[in-house]
Amino acid sequence: MLRHLTKGKKLGSKWSDNIAGWLFVSPMLIGFTLFMFGPLLYAFFISLNDWPLLGDETFIGIKNYETLAHDPIFIKSLVNTLLFSLGLVPFNIILAIFLASLLKNKFFGIGLFRTAIFVPVVTSLIVWSIVWKYLLATELGFINQMLALIGIEGPSWLLSIPTALPVVIFVSVLKNVGLNMILFLTAMQQVPAELYEASELDGASNFRKFRSVTLPLITPTVFLTMIITTIGAMKVFGQIYVMTRGGPVDSTKVLVYYIWETAFKHFDMGYASALAFVLFFILLAFTILSWIVRKRWVFYEE
Repeated sequence: MLRHLTKGKKLGSKWSDNIAGWLFVSPMLIGFTLFMFGPLLYAFFISLNDWPLLGDETFIGIKNYETLAHDPIFIKSLVNTLLFSLGLVPFNIILAIFLASLLKNKFFGIGLFRTAIFVPVVTSLIVWSIVWKYLLATELGFINQMLALIGIEGPSWLLSIPTALPVVIFVSVLKNVGLNMILFLTAMQQVPAELYEASELDGASNFRKFRSVTLPLITPTVFLTMIITTIGAMKVFGQIYVMTRGGPVDSTKVLVYYIWETAFKHFDMGYASALAFVLFFILLAFTILSWIVRKRWVFYEE
């Protein structure tokens, strides 16, 4: 009988613990439902309608999604988004690893150097983009004036199709590379010193130590930064809006800018919602695929 009473008491205690746990997480769950999951479902409902911002909605099913396949501007903006991501993500991560490798060793002025690299991260994106827009101006821009001093005629950086997107990628990398640098620097400082000592005894060069010791042990951080940087690149908007407005000739029109243009310039909320959900599913598929293949190259300490 005592055993049954003890068992009942344990069940009651477990039940009360569950209730307490749900009460503690309920504010987050309620907030997620009201401000994230609920609006997400409503946005999907809007994507199934012909929904002019200033008119009445009409249910049209998946017609908006069918229209996407024949929309040349959507295809162009999707290609531009992928090109932007393919240009930014490797450049950002490789540069961040290189800077972190330099800054993990102490030398005179290291604090100032770290600050200079990280300052753009905390600078307003709009301010950063405006400054670079003027630096890259065709005639009065600082960069073209410096090139003129050595007899080189600078191009129209933001008004030329071959240079507009690469320039925006370069400016975006400089804006955010400091954050990834700090993450990699922290990861490198956690690598056990005895591993470097053992590799030195084996006669390994600095490059071999980096390739065989440092890089494998920081792959969890590489994985994290790859996910974060890719998602950020796929959602790029501020730089495009300030510096190019999608031009010239739609050469920098990315998907998020096209979503904004469709919603708030053409007032087609239904089609804009369909565009947004295409981006959502692309990011979801990328995240799931990355999570599946991570075990093949990400180091996990047992």
